[in-house]
Amino acid sequence: MSSSVFQGLPLHTDGMRIGLLGGSFNPPHRAHRAISLFALKRLRLDRVWWLVSPGNPLKDNGHLREIDQRAEAARRMADDPRIDVTCLESVIGTRYTVDTIIYLRRRASGLRFVWIMGADNLAQFHRWQNWQRIATTVPMAVIDRPPQSFRALNAPAAQALARYRLPESEAGRLAAHRPPAWVFLPGLKLSLSSTGLRNPDGSWK
Repeated sequence: MSSSVFQGLPLHTDGMRIGLLGGSFNPPHRAHRAISLFALKRLRLDRVWWLVSPGNPLKDNGHLREIDQRAEAARRMADDPRIDVTCLESVIGTRYTVDTIIYLRRRASGLRFVWIMGADNLAQFHRWQNWQRIATTVPMAVIDRPPQSFRALNAPAAQALARYRLPESEAGRLAAHRPPAWVFLPGLKLSLSSTGLRNPDGSWK
């Protein structure tokens, strides 16, 4: 496997618009790729970075495959030069998204980042470590994941951030917006999940 995923920041130049898609990728699947391609187009991004997490603090990681296996599978699934797979969080020793984002803003201040997440994550975003700091540090794009729409948009974090929600027509300029700023993007009709692609023993189907 390429060691590039363990070298931290993917190649970049100042001014690039970078979407950040974090997750366990256990396993990676077509919805990860579809969300990324959708975001590249709708948000007018230059790249999407898949941040392969050492482990989600909100989930049982007992059946989590080794990170190099998940990263390699993610690289095969991405199959697009605009999608970079990185194990940055393992390299810099962060466990929470907020710490990763703060690191990126400090180490790559010339880039314009957008945090990308599915509606299922917005529904429980209020449970994330220091979620308010995330929202005030980086613009966010929430991709609809039916049937999560209603639950997500009525969740505590969405309600708290309601006044910072931008119209869908502003999606292409989100990367340039000063946070807090977020958009909700419908139109992607894939309901795949990593959970649904795992067997009871944690192995991948």
